[in-house]
Amino acid sequence: MEGKLLEMFEVGPCEDDYQLGFLIGQRFCSQIRSRLAGDLILQNQLLPFARTPHAQPLLKALSETNQKKFPRYWAELLGTADGSGVPVLDVIILVNFRKEILPFISKTTMNSNADTTDDCSDVLIVGDSMAVAAHNEDANVALVGHTYLIKGKLSNGLSFIAYTYAGELPSCAFALNSQGLAFTLNSVPPVEDEIEPAGIGRNFVSRDLLEATSTADALARIRSSEVSVGHSYNLIDIQKRMILNVETASKSRVSVHEVGTTPFFHANMYLHLQVQQVHDENSISRQKRAAVLPQGSKTDFLSLLGDTEDTKYPIYMTGPTLYTLCTTVIDLDERTLTIIEGNPKYGKVSHVFSMSSNELNLKLVNHAEGTHL
Repeated sequence: MEGKLLEMFEVGPCEDDYQLGFLIGQRFCSQIRSRLAGDLILQNQLLPFARTPHAQPLLKALSETNQKKFPRYWAELLGTADGSGVPVLDVIILVNFRKEILPFISKTTMNSNADTTDDCSDVLIVGDSMAVAAHNEDANVALVGHTYLIKGKLSNGLSFIAYTYAGELPSCAFALNSQGLAFTLNSVPPVEDEIEPAGIGRNFVSRDLLEATSTADALARIRSSEVSVGHSYNLIDIQKRMILNVETASKSRVSVHEVGTTPFFHANMYLHLQVQQVHDENSISRQKRAAVLPQGSKTDFLSLLGDTEDTKYPIYMTGPTLYTLCTTVIDLDERTLTIIEGNPKYGKVSHVFSMSSNELNLKLVNHAEGTHL
């Protein structure tokens, strides 16, 4: 299965956040409409649920809480919906809050196409000779060909590049900004009793991280958001040569682990925050497999993320339900973010972005499909 070539859209500064979203929605109208039409989770689970009386209090609470906390990003999503000509309910509420809504859909109505938490793998290290974050962006197969890069410039001069799912806020995947900060994300699966129905959505927290000016600021933004479901954030600070893994849960629970010389592999389960979580065979299998693979070099990291030895739960996924959309490698010493298409073992580089602290604006330094690491 092959997706379309990953496109990048440069946008901003805009007069307001609505215009930013509108221009993004207008530019990627076809991808957004196609994603919504082909997204079986939306069509078979979220939309039917949204039409039931049981759903209304949850959808209303999520909307009000997040609009109040992040009015600018809410306006951005309104613009995205209007720019792409799709219903506000579909884009703003159901697609962007899918992780916060799905736990409350009756399991008897779920089917094999339901969303899972089994997405994304990271291997991280900060050693004497190497400081690297490598990340597989895994998602439901409906997202193949429905992602793009947003290179946004804000009115305050800050700029960012964000890998974005069609119709969603930048970025629920990975991103970097002109302050020398980057992040990658991993889903984690708390049990239903650990979820706060009216909490902040993860898409809004990660959108807020795009505007962080330091690691301390990024942590403050994460801590100040009383999240609904929780998430795992890998915060990468180029200036400080530091990587933090931050696990969060409802009720303002946060645990921070600083990555050191021992390679740190994170799939889709809590590793250091004490939270009751769903037993996830996929993540457990990936954790076990990663533990026995070499992790001594960047090449080893790419081989690990490209591993398909376990045919039931491979680290590199090719369907039928989950698919590795791309791999990104953030090298803190080279100060680059590289995007690799296809199995990362073969190093098919599509984009390389400079994260040099000497540049006020982010710069695309290479875009040569087929270039090898």
